[in-house]
Amino acid sequence: MIKACLWLVAGTLCAQTIVVSPDGAVKTLAQARDAARAQRRAGVTGSVTIRISDGTYYLAETLVLTPEDSDTTWEAAPGARPVISGGRVIGGWKKAAGALWTADASGPGFRQLFVSGRRAQRARTPNFGYYRIDGASPQDKPLQLHYRGNDIKPAWAERGDVEVVASFAWADIRMPVVKVDEAAHVATLTLDPRPSNKEADARYYIENAPDGLDTAGEWYLDRQTHTVSYWPMPGENMQSEQVVAPALVQLLRFEGKPEAGQVVRKVTFRGLQFAHADWSMDAKGYADTQAAVPAPAAIEATGVEDCTFERCTVAHAGGYAIHLGRGSKRNKVLASEFFDLGGGGLRVGEAQQFADERLQNFENVMADNHLHDLGLVYAPAVGIWVLQSGRNQIVHNHIHDLFYTAISVGWTWGYAANQSKGNIIEYNHLHDIGKEVLSDMGGIYTLGEQPGTRIRNNLIHDIASFTYGGWGIYPDEGSSEMLIENNIVYNCKSAGFHQHYGRENVVRNNIWAFNRENQLMRTRVETHVSFIFEKNIVYFNQGRLLGSNWNGDQYTMKGNLYFDTRGKAIRFAGRSFAEWQAAGKDKESVIADPLFVNAGSFDFRLRPDSPALKMGFQQIDMSSVGPRVPAGQ
Repeated sequence: MIKACLWLVAGTLCAQTIVVSPDGAVKTLAQARDAARAQRRAGVTGSVTIRISDGTYYLAETLVLTPEDSDTTWEAAPGARPVISGGRVIGGWKKAAGALWTADASGPGFRQLFVSGRRAQRARTPNFGYYRIDGASPQDKPLQLHYRGNDIKPAWAERGDVEVVASFAWADIRMPVVKVDEAAHVATLTLDPRPSNKEADARYYIENAPDGLDTAGEWYLDRQTHTVSYWPMPGENMQSEQVVAPALVQLLRFEGKPEAGQVVRKVTFRGLQFAHADWSMDAKGYADTQAAVPAPAAIEATGVEDCTFERCTVAHAGGYAIHLGRGSKRNKVLASEFFDLGGGGLRVGEAQQFADERLQNFENVMADNHLHDLGLVYAPAVGIWVLQSGRNQIVHNHIHDLFYTAISVGWTWGYAANQSKGNIIEYNHLHDIGKEVLSDMGGIYTLGEQPGTRIRNNLIHDIASFTYGGWGIYPDEGSSEMLIENNIVYNCKSAGFHQHYGRENVVRNNIWAFNRENQLMRTRVETHVSFIFEKNIVYFNQGRLLGSNWNGDQYTMKGNLYFDTRGKAIRFAGRSFAEWQAAGKDKESVIADPLFVNAGSFDFRLRPDSPALKMGFQQIDMSSVGPRVPAGQ
């Protein structure tokens, strides 16, 4: 129903609340939006509240908001947790051959299936692990995949919709098989590989082959007969399970026109759950460049200002959760949870730079969110990805369990102009990143000149790449003029810190511990100062202290404390500590036990008699790292 104050106050109508309920007068979100529009056209001023009762609201089409829909709060009713779903229920399951059950899936096709809230696996071969490309990275055009044994079958090419999903360093491809030469063991795919899609003996798997439906938890959609088949997990009863297939790729879209000065302002979504958005793909597939560029977003925003998502959830979706795109400024994503996503969590800004400030993206806040179990379709997806966008705050988030980078900021390689400056990345807890699936990745990754960017008080651990490049903090190409301080980074595969190349970064008062291959890495020698590395503690029990290229003198190291728990003499790029210091490096630095409270349990507080404290190292307080309030509450 619509509750309204229809009396005049100073010649205007008073604001009202619109109640949405499955058994009320207003049953759908589109009806609520239209009711709010009607109220404004009748003369209502001020903010309108749309209150949503418990229940699942299945969207017939993407909910579109325009500048007309500004000054609106969409909120859950007290005690309610309504679900806004882009899916449709698949019912009428019948027992078929063997362990399989089937159902009529007439209607829109889909690429995901959720059984009682669990993501079912689209038919996959092999069921676990990967096949390996035979030999060098394929660079033929179109891509020619050299396979081993009988890993790829000619019948898959005849179907035209059986997909190869392959990981190459930091990117992936997904392309149908169109031709198979059994004698040469070569499968022809649909598109050209990108120059960055290189990796010898790369891993891949097959998806959507009908004969790949061979284990519990898998499903397959026959698009010709519109029949979906599913092999239930132990304990599942297909006569009582709720099975949902996504019918929409986007659930919510903000359509501002910032180039015309028409933006969507002051819209708040509070306490709502968004679910069941699909992913899409051109018939020829895609070859990604980095960070899951092809992935869609369940919530897409263009030209939004001062809008808020608070205590919301986005789950069971195929791409990124939210994209704050062109012309989006001063928006907030707060205390929300993002999980079970085919892509990443939050994408902010565009790859393109805009001279017109109306089109620029800046000053957004992403705080106290929980992001986990990401990249389930697009493995290179990022937890929080900021492209050409500045002065954002990425603070107090908890990000874990994904296959690429947790936080990525910047989208300009090298020293060219960019718009990603002054970003604050602090008090985030980042862990279990990479999981040995992709390479050249890190807990926090940056690109380009970023004066004013601050990376502080983050807790980063358990970063594991497939081959090279599992780094804790990774200033990549051109990363410059940043402050990196008071972070604790441990258990990273390749190194805790790696600067590819950049200029005048300050790296101070951090703890780098227990990293496996190297503790610190630097790659490119340049004529300017790469970084100042001071008052850090480096504590390790395996690998080398310094990896890659430490030639030249264009970096400063001073006042650091190093300790190898193995009792071995530490080598500094092939030199003894005395030789290193004689060359002008690490003045005022020492080799000594920092006396942590309990390093074996990753308690890196310093005891009162620590030599690091005497050197001026400041205790790092991690008591408030991660969300300050539980996400979604």
